[in-house]
Amino acid sequence: MVLLRDDERLDDLFTDQTMKIIQSECVFSYSIDAVLLARFASVPLKRGKIIDLCTGNGVIPLMLSRASSVPITGVEIQERLYDMAKRSVTLNQKEAQIHMIHDDLKNMPKQIGNDKFDLVTVNPPYFQTNSQDHLNKNDHLTIARHELFVNLEEVIETTSKLVKSGGKVAIVHRPNRLVDLLTLMRFYKLEPKRIQFVYPKKGKEANILLVEAIRDGRPDVKLLDPLYVFNSDGSYTEELRQLVF
Repeated sequence: MVLLRDDERLDDLFTDQTMKIIQSECVFSYSIDAVLLARFASVPLKRGKIIDLCTGNGVIPLMLSRASSVPITGVEIQERLYDMAKRSVTLNQKEAQIHMIHDDLKNMPKQIGNDKFDLVTVNPPYFQTNSQDHLNKNDHLTIARHELFVNLEEVIETTSKLVKSGGKVAIVHRPNRLVDLLTLMRFYKLEPKRIQFVYPKKGKEANILLVEAIRDGRPDVKLLDPLYVFNSDGSYTEELRQLVF
């Protein structure tokens, strides 16, 4: 039996209520960014291995485990989130497939080895830390959102080491970091192959960026159709419902 802390709750991962995840208002809960990344990534179905960096409460490994039977590793630096992720894995009886690691993602190449994974997914901190003025008072949220312990270059360098030649790296970020992201990917031998912008609704600027790259791939990038989250009346678009719900 999985025990919950006083501030924790169980949420459904899917509308069919087949899987649940432990969440808490006191720490960083998963958002649509993670869900979209799990749906966007090219997932090996029966052969290979997956690693999810900055895994948080384990939402991406749990979602991928329903689409794929391959071994999945999740890495999270925050002990509280790691503990929640591990208990969610147990709750969903996924211990044979999903393994959680409590550590800094930068340590993974030494700990696990290079060229080990067919897919690396990562939902990293988005915001650079040039000033302390705008950091959240909640340490859990600050670490999840701001580049305190890892920056974008370290994320890309680590993913490049972990993924096999010909393997894929899928990342979600903010559109204003597009140039940084593509420049770093190419420098670390990750060739961008698929790019998609996600918009809150038509007439608004994109606020989510999805990029998938191949290690040692040839130059040939595709811009996918834009994805809109909401209709003008505030309801979810049909394309998002088909993708997420």
